[in-house]
Amino acid sequence: MNTYGRFPLELVRGRGVWVWDSNGKRYLDGVAGIAVCTLGHSSRPMRKALSRQLRRLQHVSNLYRIPEQEQLAAWISANSCADRVFFCNSGAEANEAAIKLARKHGHLVRGIDTSSERGPLILSAQASFHGRTLATVTATGQPKYHQGFEPMVQGFRYFPYNDTAAFEALLQRCEAEGPRVAAVLLEPLQGEGGVNPGDPAFFQRVRELCDQHNILLIFDEVQVGVGRSGRLWGYQKLGVEPDAFTLAKGLGGGFPIGALCVKGSADHLQPGEHASTFGGNPMACRAGLTIAEQLSRRNLPAHAEAMGQLLQQALADLASRHADIAEGARGWGLLQGLVLRPEGPSAIAVVKAAMEEGLLLVPAGPTVVRFVPPLTIQPRHIRLAVRKLERALLSCLAQTASTT
Repeated sequence: MNTYGRFPLELVRGRGVWVWDSNGKRYLDGVAGIAVCTLGHSSRPMRKALSRQLRRLQHVSNLYRIPEQEQLAAWISANSCADRVFFCNSGAEANEAAIKLARKHGHLVRGIDTSSERGPLILSAQASFHGRTLATVTATGQPKYHQGFEPMVQGFRYFPYNDTAAFEALLQRCEAEGPRVAAVLLEPLQGEGGVNPGDPAFFQRVRELCDQHNILLIFDEVQVGVGRSGRLWGYQKLGVEPDAFTLAKGLGGGFPIGALCVKGSADHLQPGEHASTFGGNPMACRAGLTIAEQLSRRNLPAHAEAMGQLLQQALADLASRHADIAEGARGWGLLQGLVLRPEGPSAIAVVKAAMEEGLLLVPAGPTVVRFVPPLTIQPRHIRLAVRKLERALLSCLAQTASTT
């Protein structure tokens, strides 16, 4: 089906931070499957672990105990604020599970009346992105993703990200006639929405208000979690613990897996209320366990923090050299964005020009070029990537000049 506006590029193999196309051209991969390939491409630990697992057991039903699933859940629980984990196959599925959890919390804990039109609400931020299913795309605070799929799922309201006053006003309106809000769903850093880091003061106030009203606070860490932020979990950058958080992308390092991680106080789902045929199968959880082992053994969150600081400074220097088209850089760890001026070349134009230079990047909205490379990237790769990006910017300027 025609669901992707693909670049005319056929990638056929990869190793580390490099990929090659069908013509033999090499590219420095600053996309990593959009924050997925934590260890880079075709890493030895992943090859060995998944090969061994495939020789043992590839899939069984969740009707039975799965040791690899239990081990991965135990690792997540031991290293986070979560006590329980539900496994699925993607970020959208993890957020769907979180939405169901939120609604049950609204009914069970907050006593929200569902016999009328005043059903439970979930508050999410403008410019957010939570997935492509009908419920998660409704939770996504970007109207462009809603167009053509109306009517959207009921029960969502939106407020400006990092805007404490706006959030408080919306919460007050929603709760004016009694309990109505079941949960607040937020990204610690908005990726798709423009690489917008969360404001700790804002998140702390949201946490306080959720505690006051017994509202669930849920973090979508699908893109920022699993070491990418420079900490193991994005919430650690904010000094705020959620009641639940979702994972996917980097957790499997390229093998599909998602997870809803909850504190014991938010563990409301009972047998038969939610499930996934493939969720938490031995292969997926072996991939997750391999990522977990390598994160610890190689101290990759700290490495991501150091490399992110180097990359952000290099991007800021690049922006200062080309202040006519770039405004600066922002992000956490190895989720960084170069912010372009609205009147200059678009992010997609820069991404296409970078591809010609042998560098893969991805837009984050119309004016932000996003870097989400493997967490194993080294300083020499970052310096090379920024040189390639600078050539791409100059190419975009030359093209603009030739058409005016």
